[in-house]
Amino acid sequence: MKIGITCYPTVGGSGILATALGEELARRGHEVHFISYERPFRLPVNVPRLHFHPVAINDYDLFKYPDYTLPLSVRMAEVSRDHQLDVLHVHYAVPHATAAILARSMLPAEQQPRIVTTLHGTDTTLLGYDPGYGPAIHHALTCSDAVTTVSAYLKAETQRVLGFDGPMEVIHNFFEPRPPRRTREEVRRDLGLQNEMVLFHSSNLRPLKRIDLLLEAVARIRPRDAFKLVILAGGDFTPFTGDVRRLGLEDRVIVREKVNDIEDYLQIADLGLFTSESESFCLSILEAMCFACPSVASRVGGIPEVIENNVTGLLAPFGDTAAFADAVTGLIRDPARRAGLGRAAQQRAREQFSAGVIVPRYEELYRRVCGFARR
Repeated sequence: MKIGITCYPTVGGSGILATALGEELARRGHEVHFISYERPFRLPVNVPRLHFHPVAINDYDLFKYPDYTLPLSVRMAEVSRDHQLDVLHVHYAVPHATAAILARSMLPAEQQPRIVTTLHGTDTTLLGYDPGYGPAIHHALTCSDAVTTVSAYLKAETQRVLGFDGPMEVIHNFFEPRPPRRTREEVRRDLGLQNEMVLFHSSNLRPLKRIDLLLEAVARIRPRDAFKLVILAGGDFTPFTGDVRRLGLEDRVIVREKVNDIEDYLQIADLGLFTSESESFCLSILEAMCFACPSVASRVGGIPEVIENNVTGLLAPFGDTAAFADAVTGLIRDPARRAGLGRAAQQRAREQFSAGVIVPRYEELYRRVCGFARR
C-alpha cells in the first residue's frame, strides 16, 4: 500500500509513535510518505520506501499569524496525486485531519485517499473543550474514514467531551527500541554517576506533566545520596530550575534536552517517575518497560492500561507527593521487588505493546477502509 503520514515532528509521544509506525510499515514493504513542516526528529534517512515531503510555510504580512493548515492541505493533495496514495494517516485532528479533508476535496474522486485519524489526547482533553476548536474536531472525525484512539480512556473521553458517536477503534501505542549507541558505562560516566540509582523521567515538560510535583516528590525521597534523577527534556527546563534550587536538589537532578538516542539513557534507568495530571497513554512508561525498568506513576487517564499496579509498576494517587515518594523509596530499598516488576513490565511490553502486535492492526485497518483483500 501507499501511505501518507502527518504528525508533529517535534519531541512528543505522537510524533515518536507515528515515526515508528512509518518505519515498521516501510519494513513490511509498504511505501510511506511523511508530510510535515520539518523532518520528524526520529525519522531515519536513506531508508527504502520511506520518504519525506516538507511543507513550505510563507509568513505573509497579510496574516497576523503564519498559516499552516492551508499549505499542509495543498502539500497533502500534491503528494497524494503524485504518488497515488491509498491512505492519509493523520495524527491529531487539528490541524492534520482538517487539512487532510481539505486535501481530499481538491482531488478528483478516483485520486482521493482514505483518511485515518488517530487521536493522541489533547485534541480531545484540551481543545475539545474549546468552542473555537470543538466543532471543527467533531467535523474532522465525522469526515474521517476511520478514527483510532491510543487508549480506551481516550475513546470514552472523546465520546463524552465531543459527543462523537461514530466508530472508534482502540489501538494502543507501541515501541521498538533501537540498539543503544553507547555502553551503559559510557553513559553513566558521561552523567558523572558513581553508585547511585537512576530515577528516570522523559517528557516534553508541558504543564500537564506536572514537573513541579515530580520535583516535590523527589525531594521527599531518603536517603538523597542513593539516587540521581535523570530528566530527558523535550522542552525548556529553565522554568523549573528555581524549584530545583528551592528543594535543594541541585546535586540530585541531571537534565539532558532534546535527546534523539533515548535508548542510551533507558538502558541505565532503574525506575521511571511520572506525576502527570492527565495522560492518554504515556509512551515514556512503555519505553522504560522495554528495558525492564518499572515506573511509579499517577493513577490518571490511560496509565492504568499500561501499568498493572503491583505487577509491572506502582500507581499513586494524583498529587499525593508523600505517597508517591513512599512508593519510590520502597522500591529503592527493595531491589528484588524492583527487578521483579521490571521483568514483568518487559514481558508485558513484548506481549501487548510491540510492533509485531500493534502494526498489523493498522495494516488491517488500512485494508478495511480501502476495501483491499488481505494479502
